[in-house]
Amino acid sequence: MAHITALYRKSVSLLLLFLLAGMVPLMALIQQDAEALSLKEEDRRKFDYFFYQALNAKTQGKYDEAMDLLQYCHTLDSTNANVLVELGTFYNVLQDKDKALTYFRKAVRYDASNYYYNMMLAGLSKELGLKQEVVDIYSALAEEHPGKPELQFELANAYADNGELQKAIDALNKLEKSTGISEIITLNKYRLYSLMNKKEKAFDEIQQIIDKNPADPRYLILMGDLYLEDNQPVKALDYYEKAQLIDQQYPALILSMVNYYEKTNNKTAAQTELQKAITSSSLDVETKLQLLTRYLGILQQSQQDLKQANLLFETLFVQYPSNSQLNMIYGNALVLQGDKAGAMKQFEIYAKENPTDPAGYDQMIRLALAEEDLKKIQEITTEALKHLPQEPQFYFYLGAAHYQQGNYEKALHVFEEGLKNAIISNPLLESDFHGQIGDLNYFLGNKEAAFLSYEKSLKLNPQNLSVLNNYSYYLSLEKKDLDKAEQMSGITIKAEPMNPTFLDTYGWVLYEQGSYFMAKIYIEKAIEYGKENPSAEVFEHYGDVLYQTGDKEKALEYWKKAKELGNASSKLDKKIEAGTL
Repeated sequence: MAHITALYRKSVSLLLLFLLAGMVPLMALIQQDAEALSLKEEDRRKFDYFFYQALNAKTQGKYDEAMDLLQYCHTLDSTNANVLVELGTFYNVLQDKDKALTYFRKAVRYDASNYYYNMMLAGLSKELGLKQEVVDIYSALAEEHPGKPELQFELANAYADNGELQKAIDALNKLEKSTGISEIITLNKYRLYSLMNKKEKAFDEIQQIIDKNPADPRYLILMGDLYLEDNQPVKALDYYEKAQLIDQQYPALILSMVNYYEKTNNKTAAQTELQKAITSSSLDVETKLQLLTRYLGILQQSQQDLKQANLLFETLFVQYPSNSQLNMIYGNALVLQGDKAGAMKQFEIYAKENPTDPAGYDQMIRLALAEEDLKKIQEITTEALKHLPQEPQFYFYLGAAHYQQGNYEKALHVFEEGLKNAIISNPLLESDFHGQIGDLNYFLGNKEAAFLSYEKSLKLNPQNLSVLNNYSYYLSLEKKDLDKAEQMSGITIKAEPMNPTFLDTYGWVLYEQGSYFMAKIYIEKAIEYGKENPSAEVFEHYGDVLYQTGDKEKALEYWKKAKELGNASSKLDKKIEAGTL
């Protein structure tokens, strides 16, 4: 009724103004007001309909549709906080953080008391490094919601991030009064006092929690660790000894004592402590594995024989016969000892027990690569792909093994399967896949397909040097797009000016362009930097260049050298026999 009365008063006052001005008749004015009211109601209904449609689309994963609907809702009502937050969330996911921030700020402006909107704005502001804004938001929220202790904690963190350390401590003290002494508050206060260089106050905070929990060794060990970190080993030992009186076999205490012995350069005592702990029955297997890894590290650092750890492994295998993590650690230890066959056996056991973990196969491949055992690589990767068809590295190694053995069609199939089935999140790796497919297609005579693959590869990684080199070289062999070939090859020799393969390619592209003297310079460099591993192809190229530059006798000499090395071109015998190109 009040709303109608107000509207009536508004209509009457407007009517008087219009009548005084000699304008609109009464009925026309009443009709105009009614139409305006009806339009607002229609817009509101329209807004509600499209907003719920947007939420529906979002729930169904139709994000483009949801975004369009939300944008339309925003045109209907640009002050609606629900829409503003939804749009902000979309832009946040799309990594358009500035736009998301604008929408979140507007949402809070139009619905300032909404707790969740403020929290979202605070989170994004923190991510964007807007430290004072974060302080302001949490400060207001903490005042408005005194029953939410977590806000005091967030406010303390915000103050600390903003460099207001004392205010951060004050916020934590306020929180501590309402919740009591707790580990997380105490440790934060310790950290803040340490940053303020108030060490005594920092240590007093830890002592406070020790006094509250005198029978708990954790806090004594923590105090010892903090003193050790502060280069006060005598005080650290005092607290460790107090912890020993409570529980001598406490796992964290053993680790801390090892740290103490290492810090005080008493490696023998550290080893003894570790050996005792690993063979004891009081610790769980995870802690023992952690200690065992630490023990191996100490042996390595002090350059002792790692074989002395093998007895500990045997003890643990008896205690935990089905723990395959032991096999992985032992395999790595055997690799360091030079026992590759023993290591391979351990990794095989691990892979058999954990067929969906790539780590075991990866370690086996590493060993097989060191031995250049292509058949073993095929065997490992084939087995791995039965269980892990989404892992790209196994396609790559299997394809490369077939490639090295000249099985080009098999290799091509493997790389193509890899592109189809594997999850390749790294564009550099995907570029390498296309590069290998390009090489294989070229060897199989599919030249246009090869060049297409090279283009795809370079789109993903324009600095893929092996692809740039091969693509430019094969273009030169086809006497095609030589300017493009020179440009690509030029990138490789700038990146690696002493790489003989890249130098030879660049020289050969220049040769095909008719720049014989420049070609001679680069191919001479290729020969110079490739002394350790001379190439028949490079020698033959050099012979061709020498012939074109007028040194026919020396050309023949290099053609003959190329023949001695083997794997030269089919035209080489004719060149030698005729002494001419």
